[in-house]
Amino acid sequence: MTDASGFGFARFDAEADLELDAPRQTVWRALLGNKVAAASGMVVAMFVLTAIFAPLICAAFGVSPNDPHTELVGFDDQPLVGPSLHHPFGVAPATGKDLFANWVYGARYSLLIATLAATAAIAIGLVLGMAAGYLGGWVDRIVSWLIDLFLTMPFLLVAAAVAAILDATVGRRGSGAFQHAQFVALVLMLAAFGWTGMARLVRAQVLSLREREFVLAARVIGCSTSRILFRELLPNLTVPIVLGFSLGIPSIVTAEATLSLLGIGISTLPTWGATIRDAEPWWRADPGYLWQPVLALIVLVLALNLLGDALRDALDPKIRR
Repeated sequence: MTDASGFGFARFDAEADLELDAPRQTVWRALLGNKVAAASGMVVAMFVLTAIFAPLICAAFGVSPNDPHTELVGFDDQPLVGPSLHHPFGVAPATGKDLFANWVYGARYSLLIATLAATAAIAIGLVLGMAAGYLGGWVDRIVSWLIDLFLTMPFLLVAAAVAAILDATVGRRGSGAFQHAQFVALVLMLAAFGWTGMARLVRAQVLSLREREFVLAARVIGCSTSRILFRELLPNLTVPIVLGFSLGIPSIVTAEATLSLLGIGISTLPTWGATIRDAEPWWRADPGYLWQPVLALIVLVLALNLLGDALRDALDPKIRR
């Protein structure tokens, strides 16, 4: 399912009746027996390790995304050297920045932003969905209205407006305050547009669960609403939480790169989207400058999607093969 923003933060069916009792051993066997899932998991693990150890990897090659090698840039802003042992991906035309360092730190920032935004979106959707499904009444109406509101808001226009507000109100572009404000604003904006699918799915699940015997028994013995929500219902929402996280991250990675490419995302950090934006004028003279982050995005998003699909199949006995 794709939301109104066009980025498809929640691709699972919000009304699906997922099974909640898939044994862990069965899930692991299904994942390990799936060659596509195993290969995708290794690719994702490679990117995650690259992101975690980005400073050590760059230090091993003696490069940094913040140190321009202007001595390697010749006439007409063309690089004098291509890929080498010291600069595995070469250096950027005009700026002389090391492209390998940009690539490594691009993985770090892309996955960090996606993880933070997905976690925040799931937390918001989980709390609001549980409240709407269990309490019903005016709470359900308000949450449903908020979902409809965010689904109808144009994501790109809101992102452009937020970028313009930051430029007008925060310190000079490139400063630490501006960089921090851009990062926080991007994570919050992606989370704000990513929680709706999770909320709808959790609401549908809780509507079914609240009539189960264990919930009714908890009411009879006088358990508080918070205890019922977080001690009785929450453990039974593992499947939608896992699916929301695994299927939401690739969409957020793509959204972040798109915003940076359009110039309304993070402009002060070496993200893949920012590298693609900077590489566009040089795609004929230095095609590797453009294709390195593009191929990384394609491979990472494809691996995340395949791993998420395999995880969904393993968690849902109805479609497990």
